Amino acid sequence: MNAAQNQRPSPGELVLDHVSHFVPDLEAAAGWLQRLGFVVTPRSEQRTPEGPVGAANRCVMLEEGYLEFLAPTLDTPAAARMRAALSRFVGVHLACFGTPDAEAEHRRLATHGFEPQPLVDLRRTVDEGEVRFRVVRPAPERMPEGRIQYVEQMTPEALWTARNLAHANGVTGLKALYVVADEAPACAARWAHFSGLLPRRQGPLVRLDCARGTVWIGAPAALEPLLGPVPPAPALAGYALACRDPRALL
Repeated sequence: MNAAQNQRPSPGELVLDHVSHFVPDLEAAAGWLQRLGFVVTPRSEQRTPEGPVGAANRCVMLEEGYLEFLAPTLDTPAAARMRAALSRFVGVHLACFGTPDAEAEHRRLATHGFEPQPLVDLRRTVDEGEVRFRVVRPAPERMPEGRIQYVEQMTPEALWTARNLAHANGVTGLKALYVVADEAPACAARWAHFSGLLPRRQGPLVRLDCARGTVWIGAPAALEPLLGPVPPAPALAGYALACRDPRALL
């Protein structure tokens, strides 16, 4: 299976699709990423059939998932929410599960009290053509750790290309997401309800295993030995990457 096909989960599966850094300066972020040995996609503007979202991104595509770097660009409600998040801290504010059926996830979240917003058809233009994806988001207060959502990738072949995957540092995939919570068991129970994944205690942390990737939830004291300083809860604290040769990142 090639990398593009690998972004389409099988029926009944859920994968860790991507995380998004909210940043004030896309070009500065891209420069740092390139110095770390990543290939970074060109800037592109997100839009819906109704018009621009008010945000632009650059991405690091991986064989399993990707990293997004997102900046507000216009005076839209979506951009205002991003600026509010940036006023809290610059960093990871969005985590996304990949699903084969966005409509089914929307119905499930509605049934389970997550009050999902209307299904969003997003698109943007890249060198290989138009990228299209469908996004499901709960009411923000239902998942206060960040913008936690589902995506159905409609055109992965436009982004997961040999050129975009040719990272000099050998990084291959998004392997884990870390969530900081004052009450980890209660937070994990809510994430389990949201995702349909089974939580399991592992030491001071709780883990939820996707078909690809793991979500780790813990209190600040449990996460800081792994990650260093973390944002105040509730928040997304960081993530882990897979690499062919960790020495290539040094």
